[in-house]
Amino acid sequence: MSGRTHVGACPERTCVGCRERAAKNDLLRIVVAGDACVPDPRGTLPGRGAYVHPAVVCLDQAVRRRAFSRAFKSSGPFDTAELRKAVEGP
Repeated sequence: MSGRTHVGACPERTCVGCRERAAKNDLLRIVVAGDACVPDPRGTLPGRGAYVHPAVVCLDQAVRRRAFSRAFKSSGPFDTAELRKAVEGP
């Protein structure tokens, strides 16, 4: 049964910041809305999604490496202010 997921297994995604794999539930989905990256915590917004750990360190790495441009297959730069607010919290 190699290469197959077990029934009930949680899907994994890769954080675009630190490049580590984690359970989809542990990562924050991000989509592009206009020229900004916006958080999609419910995972229901349309379009291509990228995933990042909800930590400032991973967000900073993703911005520094221009990972969002590659993940969304689009030229940037993207405004990440709303995303930063969601990661940093109130």
